[in-house]
Amino acid sequence: MQRRKFIYQSALAGTGALFMPSFLNASSVFAIAANVEHTVSFKAKGEKFAHFWSKCVGAGRANEGLRAGWLEHLKFVKENCGFEYVRFHGLFHDDMCVYRIFKDAKTGKEKEVYNWQYIDDLFDRMLEIGVKPFVELGFMPTDMASGTTTQFWWKGNVTPPKDFAKWAELVSKFTQHCIDRYGKQEVYSWYFEVWNEPNLSAFWSGSKDQYFELYKVSVSAIKAIDPKLRVGGPSTSSFRANKSQRIEAGDNVETGFNDDYTKAKYQGVWILDFLAYCQKENLAIDFISTHPYPQGRGVESTKEDLTWLSNAVKKSAYPNAELHLTEWNTSASPRDRGHDILPVAAFLLKTNLDSIGLTDSLSYWTFTDVFEEKGAGDTIFHGGFGLINYQGIPKPAYHGYRMLHALGDEILHREDGMIVTRNSKTQKIVSLIYHFPPEKIDAVGGGNELTDIGKPKQVSLQLTDLPANTSFEIETIDAEHGNVLYDWRKMGSPEPPTREQVAKLKLAAIALSKEQVKPKKGILNYEKTIAPWTCVMIKQV
Repeated sequence: MQRRKFIYQSALAGTGALFMPSFLNASSVFAIAANVEHTVSFKAKGEKFAHFWSKCVGAGRANEGLRAGWLEHLKFVKENCGFEYVRFHGLFHDDMCVYRIFKDAKTGKEKEVYNWQYIDDLFDRMLEIGVKPFVELGFMPTDMASGTTTQFWWKGNVTPPKDFAKWAELVSKFTQHCIDRYGKQEVYSWYFEVWNEPNLSAFWSGSKDQYFELYKVSVSAIKAIDPKLRVGGPSTSSFRANKSQRIEAGDNVETGFNDDYTKAKYQGVWILDFLAYCQKENLAIDFISTHPYPQGRGVESTKEDLTWLSNAVKKSAYPNAELHLTEWNTSASPRDRGHDILPVAAFLLKTNLDSIGLTDSLSYWTFTDVFEEKGAGDTIFHGGFGLINYQGIPKPAYHGYRMLHALGDEILHREDGMIVTRNSKTQKIVSLIYHFPPEKIDAVGGGNELTDIGKPKQVSLQLTDLPANTSFEIETIDAEHGNVLYDWRKMGSPEPPTREQVAKLKLAAIALSKEQVKPKKGILNYEKTIAPWTCVMIKQV
């Protein structure tokens, strides 16, 4: 990684009374962006808000969840990032052994066999960790499928059922089994999502009408067991038309394929048609799901997509439907080095904080690099989706979610680059400051490391009216702290690393820059010039 160091002028000045040394790399001197100065009172009235970023996180496929590493990583992110649900593909795939048809050797008669043992094992372990399943219904069991079209190396069948009534029976039996095993009150808290990205032929070989029929029989089967169970869809892909997306008559999308995606029109794929179909058929929709990947469009696009979606649903016959964005990341590629690098943390803070009030979840895809859509990653840092790499080493993205999770539930101040919150139960303050440089506002995904682009920014935050004997911890993610690629490269980029090197990298990955501060006379002044992509958490302890 090409690295540049900026002027750091760090002080917890005056009443804060703690100073840090500054340093300068003479080869890299830039102009300083305008000051950002704010004063926030501890006694200010707070505005309640929800931690939608902690609601759900993604994983690859159900069978991967039977592995020790996957479960260890899930426990780690649950404890530190607070995720409540996990969503994954392949619950009904053949490697989960859910549905098979056997022919009796003597009589020649066919017999359907349902087997829930692998699902039970997975769900049991998730619930023990404290995480619930966000159930994605798919893919098609081979013995129920109408065709042989598959996706990924593990060959998830993406064809419609040859008999929709048989699919409905599978959904019904599965749902009833979950209730029998875990109880109604537990399963009431789950979500049931019908399929994954059916607008893409790679994930659904049938038509849009066939997907709508799949939703109809699925929601009807689940609601017949208990109307309180929550069902939704259509789980469609990114808010743009592209060459992998099937465009059909009546689709509400921009149909021109333009290499300059920033000039295209965007809106949720199949969303309006799905809402209209369900209204016509008098079908329940408890939540709308879709996948607003921002690749090629810039950091503001997620907020724009959520605003469109929120307005569209409010105007529909289902204005109270929850909004769950069940996949999201900087890009939809499992081989994008942008997933491993420092800038993703600032991207996560900016996008999630900008989206407060617009959605019920924005599910990061994924929490771990135990993920095999394109097979196993062949290098320790291969651009996988995960917050944690295969060896269990946290990436900068992990720290972004850990910091978001640490926020309180009352907003005292918020603007681009900063939020100050208070916990309504503990009355403690947590503030986040980040620098996503405006020079790279359109830089999302694509694999560029970006750390040498943008101007430093001066920030100044004064917290007043603090209780006596208050103390704060200040944590910083920057080019040399919480950025494990830096430590790996200092180590000589071992590939693969030894067991001892992995252990050292795990420690280095969580070794953020930390300062302990005690305000004086109820006032804390934080003043600093921060480099692009830096993220700071000021946390009352």
